Amino acid sequence: MIVEWFIGLSHVTQALIATLFTWFVTALGAAMVFFFKTINRRILDTMLGFAAGVMVAASFWSLLAPAIEMASEGPLPAWMPAVIGFLLGGLFLWGIDKILPHLHIGYPTEEAEGMKTTWRRSVLLVLAITLHNFPEGLAVGVAFGALAAGIPSASLAGAVALALGIGIQNFPEGAAVSVPLRREGLSRLKSFWLGQLSGMVEPVAGVLGAALVVLMRPVLPYALAFAAGAMIYVVVEELIPEAQTQKDTHAATFGAMLGFAIMMLLDVALG
Repeated sequence: MIVEWFIGLSHVTQALIATLFTWFVTALGAAMVFFFKTINRRILDTMLGFAAGVMVAASFWSLLAPAIEMASEGPLPAWMPAVIGFLLGGLFLWGIDKILPHLHIGYPTEEAEGMKTTWRRSVLLVLAITLHNFPEGLAVGVAFGALAAGIPSASLAGAVALALGIGIQNFPEGAAVSVPLRREGLSRLKSFWLGQLSGMVEPVAGVLGAALVVLMRPVLPYALAFAAGAMIYVVVEELIPEAQTQKDTHAATFGAMLGFAIMMLLDVALG
């Protein structure tokens, strides 16, 4: 009955529910701060690698492949919308990265990126993870919006698989925010609040992405590739370097392999 109810909803509403789920899993991960005050660096590196693997796999199977397939039906070469959208997604995140003040986990405050500000270290840490979550929410929203286009590679099961994959990697991501905040001296409750807050951008981005492609179907191949480019930018610019700071590359590498395999399994099996 729940499945039938979900299928009967508009694609924008489906995207909202899916991204509320991914935010909820972020909150569950952030809740780990009530049980742990510190997090082993090797475990953190594995978490970051896992998130990177999920995002790389999702970028191809859930976003770029459908974008190329849909573009092949249009007047332009199939590769053109995918390449343009992909590069625009990376450029967009690069611009946000230069403007939005943020600080990556494990770095001193003086190495904060973006515009100079007097904001507290805790706020800068949360904004760094928020940068990760925006393209994730956008990707889920665009995947559900793509259902309105009726292309063979865009299926409800595939969109749900993407939401599940993003949700799974959001659990360790939530813990990777809240536990370091607790170590910074914040209370457990405040650490949890800020940790889950980083995931609240996902429903906003999800609804925005779904509404955009539903209302403007011709932009769908570009939107799918845009979300993929934004996620790959996050992986290369943020996740992998953070996971390698301690020079223990094996933990992050195996985490990335596992994340990629799980996302590939979900997308191929369900999609």
